[in-house]
Amino acid sequence: MNVTVWTRHCADCPQANDPNHRRCRCPKHLSWSDNGKQFRKSAKTRSWEIATKKARAKELEHERIAAGEKPKKHEPTSVSKAVDAYLADKRSQNLQQATIQKLTTIFKKQLLAWCNKNSIHYLPDLDVTRVRQWRTTWEGGGIAAKKKQERLIGFFYFCISSGWIHENPAKGLSRIKVDQKPTDYFPQDEFNKIIDATYIYDSKTVNAKEMRNNATRLRVLTLLMRWSGLAIRDAVTLERTRLDKDDNLFLYRAKTGVPVYVPLRPDVAKQLREIPPGPKPNPRYFFWSGNGQPKSAVADWQRAYRKLFKLAAIKHADDTFKRCFPHMFRDTFAVENLLAGITLEKVSLLLGHSSIKTTERHYAPFVKARQEEIVAAVRQAWATMDARA
Repeated sequence: MNVTVWTRHCADCPQANDPNHRRCRCPKHLSWSDNGKQFRKSAKTRSWEIATKKARAKELEHERIAAGEKPKKHEPTSVSKAVDAYLADKRSQNLQQATIQKLTTIFKKQLLAWCNKNSIHYLPDLDVTRVRQWRTTWEGGGIAAKKKQERLIGFFYFCISSGWIHENPAKGLSRIKVDQKPTDYFPQDEFNKIIDATYIYDSKTVNAKEMRNNATRLRVLTLLMRWSGLAIRDAVTLERTRLDKDDNLFLYRAKTGVPVYVPLRPDVAKQLREIPPGPKPNPRYFFWSGNGQPKSAVADWQRAYRKLFKLAAIKHADDTFKRCFPHMFRDTFAVENLLAGITLEKVSLLLGHSSIKTTERHYAPFVKARQEEIVAAVRQAWATMDARA
């Protein structure tokens, strides 16, 4: 038996005359012939791919019946089984441990716990209404909620590909609005204040060798992030072998796995090579002892930066304090290079972004060439307006 997929187009669909068109969002149907009789049935989906899977399942069911097998009673998959399988699949993808921990928190500690509390045990019962109810319990900001919803959509697509459900209930959720603030960075005068603050960092115990080393190491780490564009995790766990004799850095970004090759300023490279040892020195790394998790080491340095930014006391024009984060050194690297005329494509490579769209989304307003192009277009428009007058 051959089951075919076709589209029952809506009246206003531009492809209404083509039942084999796949890409529109009109309802998909199945057709087949059995013992001389024609059958038509809704696939209950608007996706051609999902309808095709249902068609193959229908053919397989017919083959089993023809072979004398009795149809097996369908047993719905539990939410617990789906979550365990999803997390196991993610672990097999060799993702970062931090990513696995986030997914475990979302689906095991939050979604599964909520389902158990509300007596939702089987995956088909987790429909769009229940998913909406769960979303009302989410805490945190808009960006965190948006990312969680994206992961939820991915989870249900995994369940569809596993054959446990036929439609993605999370696709019925409304979009989460996020007010994306423009990327902020440290202009030269603000960066100089931060560097100056490293010289008074722990000034009360300046005679203690360990504290002197901490202040110097904090200053070198700051210079490294500013002139390399490394995120704090990549900078803190930087291995000495990653800095070659020509002052070039080469590594793979921990977050994306994308290779990064960045030339480092000679004076910064010199300070990096001559950095004093930390409390628990490791000859393999510049800043990390190599003990414990990188996440813990990064947290230690982030605490140090909170104190450093407080000492720097950077303010806006209205005399309010500017919120400062270590990641802004990476933003400073990107923005200053773009303002100097380096193309967006090259800055994207230096940052180790997996897609130039990421770079464009965050830094497009600072592209000097684009700004100059806009200014030239406006001036040309002035000339056209004057000619018409």
